[in-house]
Amino acid sequence: MQSDWQTFLNQQGATFGDAAAELKAAVQGTVLCNLGQFATLRVSGMDAQSFLQNLLSNDILEVSASKAQFSSFNSAKGRILATFLIWREGDDYLLQLPGTLADALRKKLSMYVLRAKVSITDASDEIVSLGLSGECAPLPENCLELPPLGTAHIPDACVIKLDDSRFMLSTTPKLAPALWKTLSMHAQPVGSSYWDWLNIRAGIPVILPQTQEQFVPQMANLDLINAVNFKKGCYPGQEIVARMHYLGRLKRRMYLAHVEELALAGDELFSADMADQACGMVANAAPAPAGGYDVLAVVQISSHESQTVHLHSQQGAPLKFEALPYPLP
Repeated sequence: MQSDWQTFLNQQGATFGDAAAELKAAVQGTVLCNLGQFATLRVSGMDAQSFLQNLLSNDILEVSASKAQFSSFNSAKGRILATFLIWREGDDYLLQLPGTLADALRKKLSMYVLRAKVSITDASDEIVSLGLSGECAPLPENCLELPPLGTAHIPDACVIKLDDSRFMLSTTPKLAPALWKTLSMHAQPVGSSYWDWLNIRAGIPVILPQTQEQFVPQMANLDLINAVNFKKGCYPGQEIVARMHYLGRLKRRMYLAHVEELALAGDELFSADMADQACGMVANAAPAPAGGYDVLAVVQISSHESQTVHLHSQQGAPLKFEALPYPLP
C-alpha cells in the first residue's frame, strides 16, 4: 500500500526541489509534508497499557482518544534509546519514531514481552503520517482549538495538535491521496526535511542512531516538554532519571543554536574551558532558511554560559545560541 502512496507523491511532483522556496514557505506560510522519515510501531493486546507503563518515561495512562504524549524508552543507565510521539487508535497504542530505529526498537521492546499478552508490530505500511504547519492550517475548528497534544478526528484522519501552529495527521495509504489533495489546496507541499527543521525550532528532540544512549532525558529537555513523569512507577533507567531530578545537579542541557557550517546529529562540540574534551553534541540539525544550519545542541551548561562553543573542534565554526520556545530552568 505504501508503494501506491509513494507513486502518488511522485505524480504530484512531491519530490520537491526548490529548497529556498520551501524554506520560505515553512517560515512564513502554511506547509504540508509527508513524514516519510518516521515509522510507526503498533502495540496491541490486553496488556498493552501495563506493558508500556513499565517501559516508558511518561505516564501511558494519560494517553487517550483525545490526548497524545511525548515519551522515551531508556537504557538501564537512564540514557535515551528512543523518543516517541504516542497516540491511541482504539485499544492500540501507536508509537512514532525515526524509521532508522524502528526495526531495532521493535526487537528491543519485544524482549520485554515475556508472558504479557502484547503484540508489537511495525505498522508503517498501514499508516501515513502528514505534517501540517502554519497559522492558516486548513482544518476544522474542533482541531484548531485543541490544546497542545490534543487529538481529534476528521473523516479521513486522526489529528494531533503539536503546538499553536503544527499538526500531525495519521491516516491510511488508501485515504492519504484525497486528504493530500484537499490540504494542498491551502498549504504548500514541502519536503519532509523541513519538518525536521520545524521540530528543531520547536525544541523537540528526535533521537537518531547517532545519538542513542548519549543523553539522559533531562539533558534533552524531555522534562520540559512533558515527556517524563516523575510520579509514575518504575521503568528502565527510572532510578537515575529520578535521582537527577530530585537530588542531582544537571550539568548539560539542550539549546537551540545556529551555525554557518554543515552540522549533523552526533557531531561533537568544543569550548575552551573543556580543553581537548567535547563539551557537547549536536542532537538534531537541519538547513536554515537564511543559510547555515539550525541545531539542537546538548551542551555543558557552564560552557554555554561562559564560553564560545564551536562545531567539530576548538577552531570550528562558532554556535550562535537562540531562545527556545519554552523556558529553561
